[in-house]
Amino acid sequence: MSRVYNFSAGPAMLPEEVLEQASEEMKDYHGSGMSVMEMSHRGRDFVSIAEEAEADLRELLSIPDNYKVLFLQGGASSQFSMVPLNLLRGKKTADYINTGYWSKKAIAEAKRYCDVNIVASGESTNFTSIPPRSEWSLNPEAAYVHYTPNETIGGVEFHDIPEVGDVPLVADMSSTILSRPIDVSRFGLIYAGAQKNIGPAGLTIVIIRDDLIGNALDFTPTMFNYETHVKANSMYNTPPTYAWYIAGLVFKWIKRMGGLERMAEINRRKAEKLYRVIDESDFYNNPVSKDCRSWMNVPFTLADPSLDEEFLKEANEAGLVSLKGHRSVGGMRASIYNAMPEEGVDALISFMKDFEKRRT
Repeated sequence: MSRVYNFSAGPAMLPEEVLEQASEEMKDYHGSGMSVMEMSHRGRDFVSIAEEAEADLRELLSIPDNYKVLFLQGGASSQFSMVPLNLLRGKKTADYINTGYWSKKAIAEAKRYCDVNIVASGESTNFTSIPPRSEWSLNPEAAYVHYTPNETIGGVEFHDIPEVGDVPLVADMSSTILSRPIDVSRFGLIYAGAQKNIGPAGLTIVIIRDDLIGNALDFTPTMFNYETHVKANSMYNTPPTYAWYIAGLVFKWIKRMGGLERMAEINRRKAEKLYRVIDESDFYNNPVSKDCRSWMNVPFTLADPSLDEEFLKEANEAGLVSLKGHRSVGGMRASIYNAMPEEGVDALISFMKDFEKRRT
C-alpha cells in the first residue's frame, strides 16, 4: 500500500527519509546489536545521540550560549504549569495574549498560580484575528508575557515577534517551531510539543534563558522544576529516548533540506497556493484575517456544510487523510507542516477543484 498524505494536526506525518532510516536502524543501531528504544539512556550510544540532536537543534535555531535546551516529557500542556511555577520569581501577575483554544488552556492553568492579565483577546472576532498592538494592555511589572505564535485549531498566526520590553517573552511554539528562522534571543522561554514539526508524540522541547532557571516556587514538584532537568542534562529520569532519537533524525533532515531559510520558502509557498484556491472560490472559505493566517494549519469550510462528510470520504479514498476540522470549529483543516511535501498540497488542491466542479 502506498503512503497517504496525512494532514493531521498532530501526531503529524514525518519525513519519509527519516522513517526509512529509522526502519533500517530499528533492530541494530550502528552495530550495537540493539534498537535505540532498548538502549540505556545513560549509555555511550544514546548519550551520543542526545548530544548530537541538541547540537543540531542549536545550529538550526542559532540558539545563543546563554540558553539551555531541554528534552522533556509531559507535552506542551505540562508547560502550562511549569512556566508560572518557574518564572513568577516572587511576582504575582503574568501577562497572557488570548488568541484561541491553546491560549485559553494556558491561561486557565496559570490562574491556579497567579493573577492573569489578559493583554489582548481575539474572542470578539471568534478568534479569527489578532488584536492590533495599539489595543494591548501590557503590565511592565508582569513576571512574563505568554503567547501562542500559532493556534493549531483556529489557524491564527503571529508573523512577527511581539515587542514586550524587558519582560521575558514566553512562547508555545508547538505548531510553528522549525518552520522558519526565529530570533531566539528575543525570548525568555520557548516550548514546543514534538508531534508536529519535530518528531513523535511524547517529547517536548524547552529552550530557556539561563537567568530564568533556579527560581521555582517552593512547592514546585521536582519534575516540574527546570533546574532539575538542567542539572541532569534532561536525564533526571528516563527520557523518551526513541522520540529524542527520531527528533535528531528530523533535525538532520532539515539541515539536508537547506535549513530553516529553505523550510520557510517551501512553507510559505505551500500555504499561499492553498489559500489562493480557497480565496478564488465561492465554494470554500477561510475565516481568518489575511494578515494573520497560519502557514501550518489551514482551516476551511464548504459553502454547503451538508457536503462535509462526502468531501471527507472522497478525500480519504484519494489518499488525503485527517482533513476533518477540530470539533470546536468544524469544517476542514489541512495541517501542512514541514514534512508535508509540496506534492501533497498540490494533490489536495487538485481534489478540491475537482470536488467543487462536480458539486456546483
